[in-house]
Amino acid sequence: MPHTETPGTGATSRTRLRWWTELPLIVLVYACYSAGRLLARGDVSSAVDHGLAILRIEKALRLNAEHPLNRLFTREAWLGVPADFWYASLHYLVTPVLLVWLFRRRAEVYRAARTWLMTSTFIGLIGFTLLPTCPPRLLSADHGFVDTMAQYSSYGWWGGEASAPRGLGGMTNQYAAMPSLHVGWALWCGVMLWRHGGTRTAKVLGVAYPLLTTIVVMGTANHYFLDAAAGAAAMGVGLLLTPFVTRGLDRARGWVVARVPVFSLNSGATPATIVSGGCQTSPGERFPRQRTSRFGPGAEPEASPTDAGDGAPAAAR
Repeated sequence: MPHTETPGTGATSRTRLRWWTELPLIVLVYACYSAGRLLARGDVSSAVDHGLAILRIEKALRLNAEHPLNRLFTREAWLGVPADFWYASLHYLVTPVLLVWLFRRRAEVYRAARTWLMTSTFIGLIGFTLLPTCPPRLLSADHGFVDTMAQYSSYGWWGGEASAPRGLGGMTNQYAAMPSLHVGWALWCGVMLWRHGGTRTAKVLGVAYPLLTTIVVMGTANHYFLDAAAGAAAMGVGLLLTPFVTRGLDRARGWVVARVPVFSLNSGATPATIVSGGCQTSPGERFPRQRTSRFGPGAEPEASPTDAGDGAPAAAR
């Protein structure tokens, strides 16, 4: 009988996702994210020019949330220190935890959610490459920003030069500010919590987490408001592209499976079995006290009185 699938389940029903194939994929995307930040360092003077251009645009639009938030976090350590911990850690903790949770508890939506996150991350890498941007904390002091990560570095594991652990700041691209993937990933987490959390608390966290992250990235002088808006826009574009990326991945996988025997053997397809093997009925049928065939393949039994159906004449002796 030909295989049919429930509408809307797509490739997830055809191929069961395994953690040992998902984990390397996620690690690969994160490696590309980190490598892209390093490769897209750009010219420092251009990055500063881009940062100042963003400030001019925000001034023209009467957007100035960064300065008051940064002054508040700088003045009030009870706000600034937790904000720095938030910026330096939750980005790398909450997102993987939600991915694992979706994989284990919401398998029917995991693949689309993972593809959306990864597509948007690659869009962010393109932004880092094309538009290296100096964050507010690295502008000259006359622009009025204070680097809270440097101010409160004694409270955490990060150094004064970046949110990376002490001594590793030189391995990061500090001019990868546009778009803000801190905000983008937080928005993704918020959508997952809102749609699939299942409780009122999850919905509240789904709204609070991206909003608080947006406040944190501006208050710590790591991003401009337009960086945050661009991060949300990158997630929106990634969401629109997700169906196309998914179909492309399906075609690529089909091409590999068709040409590489080792993938064909492990593709997850279950060979068809003949339920009625050895029986004299149509495939898939079996009746009580039905006898099995004593004849070899291709041999046909002769009719006998005991084999005749109801109303059929018996063979003459």
